[in-house]
Amino acid sequence: MIHFAALKSLPESYIFPTKYYENNILSTINIINLIKIYNIPYFVFSSSCMVYGEDNVLPINENTNLKPSNSPYGYTKQICEKIISDTLNKNTFYVSLRYFNPIGAHKSGKIGELPTGEPSNLIPYITQTAIGLRKKLIVFGNDYDTPDGTCVRDYINIIDLAKAHVKSLELMQEKMDSYTFNIGTGNGLSVLEIIKKFENITGEKLNYIIGNRRSGDVEKIYACNKLAKKILKWEPENSISNALKTAWEWQKNITRKLL
Repeated sequence: MIHFAALKSLPESYIFPTKYYENNILSTINIINLIKIYNIPYFVFSSSCMVYGEDNVLPINENTNLKPSNSPYGYTKQICEKIISDTLNKNTFYVSLRYFNPIGAHKSGKIGELPTGEPSNLIPYITQTAIGLRKKLIVFGNDYDTPDGTCVRDYINIIDLAKAHVKSLELMQEKMDSYTFNIGTGNGLSVLEIIKKFENITGEKLNYIIGNRRSGDVEKIYACNKLAKKILKWEPENSISNALKTAWEWQKNITRKLL
């Protein structure tokens, strides 16, 4: 079993924290109860790098102390990880995958990210701005302690992330054990670097402005993925450029259909 379902908007979690605690935590408890009832042997949980929070030594490894800032979303992921480790017995093995920042779409352009309402993630905001659905892109702060002042993230191609789930199921069947892995590239890119990459790849000029910092945003975070490479036999294969290109193709295709 793979548990993907959760609310995941960082800013929304500040506005509706009860909604996040109820949905993300109770859904996980319900799934665990079903795992026990039906004796499901393998479980993959979609966790998040937001369990690490701020002020950590970079790159972050899986032994880093968990301190999900003051983000209700990040805290729900930490709580769910604890619930899973406390309640699943020897009859069920689990893998918690701590996603960093998944981006991109399937190369067919038929499967991609379609946020409800205003996007809270950078890439769909970029693509919606580029295609004219949004008037402008707001960069939340340019006064961070980073090379260009904007937040730094570890962006992972969604295809590589999908493969990590398949490998997790295979690992549990082979080793009969439970694990936690970071799923990231091991490299950080700033918001402005991503914007420039998108412009260079697509030829589209983005209308963006610098706004105020956003509550809960971590200054910089990127993964140490050595454990995933060693134990899971996984490593990123697809480039960030490919992820940006496929995200743009997806946006063009879905916009034509919606309009």
